[in-house]
Amino acid sequence: MRELAWLFLRLGCTAFGGPAAHLAMMHDEVVVRRRWLAPQQFLDMLGAVNLIPGPNSTEMAIHIGYSRAGWRGLLVAGVCFILPAALIVGGLAWAYTRYGQTPQGTALLYGIKPVIIAIVLQALLRLGQTALKRPLLGVVGAMALALYLAGVHELVVLFGLGGLVALLQAVRQRPARLPALAPLAGALPVALAQAVPVRLDHLFLVFLKVGALLYGSGYVLLAFLRNDLVLRLGWLTDQQLLDAVAIGQATPGPVFTTATFVGYVLAGVPGAVVATVGIFLPSFCFVALLGRLLPLLRRTPWTAAFLDGVNVAALGLMAGVTWQLGRAAIVDGVTAALAVGAAGLLFGFRLNAAWLVLGGGLVGIGLAAL
Repeated sequence: MRELAWLFLRLGCTAFGGPAAHLAMMHDEVVVRRRWLAPQQFLDMLGAVNLIPGPNSTEMAIHIGYSRAGWRGLLVAGVCFILPAALIVGGLAWAYTRYGQTPQGTALLYGIKPVIIAIVLQALLRLGQTALKRPLLGVVGAMALALYLAGVHELVVLFGLGGLVALLQAVRQRPARLPALAPLAGALPVALAQAVPVRLDHLFLVFLKVGALLYGSGYVLLAFLRNDLVLRLGWLTDQQLLDAVAIGQATPGPVFTTATFVGYVLAGVPGAVVATVGIFLPSFCFVALLGRLLPLLRRTPWTAAFLDGVNVAALGLMAGVTWQLGRAAIVDGVTAALAVGAAGLLFGFRLNAAWLVLGGGLVGIGLAAL
């Protein structure tokens, strides 16, 4: 247990670069160095966590802990991976609320935001290489982008298009005996009015919904948070959302610790705790149940097709939110140059995203000093 706790505390403090980098580091530690898992076991776990909602790298940490030490390992590995990042982000959120609107804070974020757009674009393109398995899925992704930009709720986009792909798969394989697909719209939440006062129970439910329903990359979090917290509730501005994403990307550990930042900005330390618990709680529950669900998912072709549809719909949401946030971040020639330069470094040299975020911030501060 001590070795498990120490490993994931260290990864939680040093795992920069997003989910793909986290998974690579875990593979090196638990397969190559410690040999806790065989290569095939690691691949099976990785495939399993891609079938459930939530942050894949965090769920992988939880899954490794469970395989190593049962329920205690599940809790220890998950908490130790999440806690360092949550504490770091909470501290930065405190600094943001106190100094974020000072000239120095504004200059720092001015340089970071266009770099974040390039990082999200890189993640979008890489995920697309895996998710777009056939032309139909490309069409579904384009539909998701169009529906999101038209203002359709992100859950309707995800589950509606996932259901469409599952239905088409069922028709193709067994046209005479379609599976009974339950209506999806009835389970979708009613849109909330804007300017609702911030309440801890409401904040918890917003992030619990995100943790329980978010498929795809952690960057799809942007679409969920923008629709809930910016458009419907009016609790955040686009500017504040970009700031939250910048902090989440610049720190190690899960991108989902953006929730810690948002919670602190909205309701202080209680808000940070509530938002963090809400967004990560479903992951612990899903991993605990995964052993029973996975055989069923593997046996059912239309369920696999549904997940394919959800994944490409998630890419469409990512593209839509990247476009909208890019318009807010890229406001002049300097920010355009930062975005293009960051994209070039990411694709040409595969630099760690954290270094690019740091570089963007230093450029912003340097320009302000001039």
